Amino acid sequence: MFRRAFWFTAGAAAGVWATTKVNRQLKKLTPESLAAQAADKAIEAGHRLKDFALDVKSGMSQREDELNDALGLHQDPDLPGNVTALPGPRRLRAIEHDQTKNRSNHLSGPYNRNEDH
Repeated sequence: MFRRAFWFTAGAAAGVWATTKVNRQLKKLTPESLAAQAADKAIEAGHRLKDFALDVKSGMSQREDELNDALGLHQDPDLPGNVTALPGPRRLRAIEHDQTKNRSNHLSGPYNRNEDH
């Protein structure tokens, strides 16, 4: 008799467990639940895209600073925002060197870029 009671109880418990599992899965498949899951996934994807964009922006800023340091471009506190100033002496020497080359190629005076157009 105890055997029958044990198996009856085990069967009833298994039936209740299976019924609750099936009902949970059916609730997950309702249109409202599917819409909520899709909205959650869209929000999560949006957060990931935002994080990616912020990572790209910080990487771009870091790389721009590295290139500015390598090229000798430094931020001038008198200039507004992200405008950078060219270093004076190095830039002038490059221009002077370039003008001496152009003077030897042209017979009359300094090179005028507007004459080519």
